Amino acid sequence: MNGEAEEPASPCVGVCKMDPATDLCRGCRRTLDEIAGWTVFSTAEKLAVLEWLGVRQEKPEGGLISH
Repeated sequence: MNGEAEEPASPCVGVCKMDPATDLCRGCRRTLDEIAGWTVFSTAEKLAVLEWLGVRQEKPEGGLISH
């Protein structure tokens, strides 16, 4: 191992359809900005998105939680 942190994998699950009620993807629960920016996000930004996805999964109504 070279000491560099491994890049977090994309949370995309191939179910790419936006939910108009929540403005989140029905598959991965990301916003459009999070989906579009994933390839240019830093490792820290990707980890922050993944953390918020966990919070969104726990929110029963599935709505957007601002961060």
